[in-house]
Amino acid sequence: MRISRFWGINAEPTRTMNWSLAILPFILLIAVYLVGSHFRLQDNPQDKLLPSVSKMIYSMKDMIFVEDVRNGQYLFLADTVASLRRIAIGMTMSGTFGLLLGINMGLFPGLKALTFAFVTFVSIIPPLAVLPILFVVFGVDELAKVVLIFVGTFLVISRDVYNSAEKTPKEQVVKALTLGASQLEVVYRVVLPQIMPRLIEAIRLSLGSAWLFLIAAEAIASTEGLGYRVFLVRRYLAMDIIIPYVLWITFLGFAMDRFLKYFIAWRYSWYQAK
Repeated sequence: MRISRFWGINAEPTRTMNWSLAILPFILLIAVYLVGSHFRLQDNPQDKLLPSVSKMIYSMKDMIFVEDVRNGQYLFLADTVASLRRIAIGMTMSGTFGLLLGINMGLFPGLKALTFAFVTFVSIIPPLAVLPILFVVFGVDELAKVVLIFVGTFLVISRDVYNSAEKTPKEQVVKALTLGASQLEVVYRVVLPQIMPRLIEAIRLSLGSAWLFLIAAEAIASTEGLGYRVFLVRRYLAMDIIIPYVLWITFLGFAMDRFLKYFIAWRYSWYQAK
């Protein structure tokens, strides 16, 4: 029987076809934008909704290479650094505390009985709903933005780690205890190395939410950041800046996702093989 290269559940696309199919939607999207921009600018050269590629390059050149007269900063670089710093701090805190809570909750029944119901309940609360509370409690400076990222991702990560820790074979725990390991040694020397790739995977899957919370916080109260800049220039309908900034945010998120994916494949090859 001849196997289809594209259509059907048993299809086996070639490597070249995989690359071609992956690139095709991007080509179509760019083509649609260029055609739409051409016709809109043909009718109205001052149209701001779909700026030309040359207009976006010209506007971003000033953002990247020209110092701001008010603070002497290169705005694009300053916005990128500010947003990445907030993401890094927030996700580091989420990963650390999510690991500690999740692994102990999964291995100690008493701690699970104490915290599981509460963690499940609190994790349902939409993080953006508590953003005003965070601004009141922590102010409108850096801390509130980092705490929002932490609140929005910490419980998701901890529940993911809990599920992995709970599935640890009981035989491993019993064997380690029999050989003289303490309970904490079982947790952090036997179980922890096994769930580290799952922790990184949970952080990777939470990055999309983290960026959402960051952009929302920066849009409401900030003086720099990628989200702040997008919402600042929207009042002028400056799509020649908004579109490149959105593409840059997307690229940063994609790059972080790929980095964590390849790090897991490099450091924990056994996990990928499962």
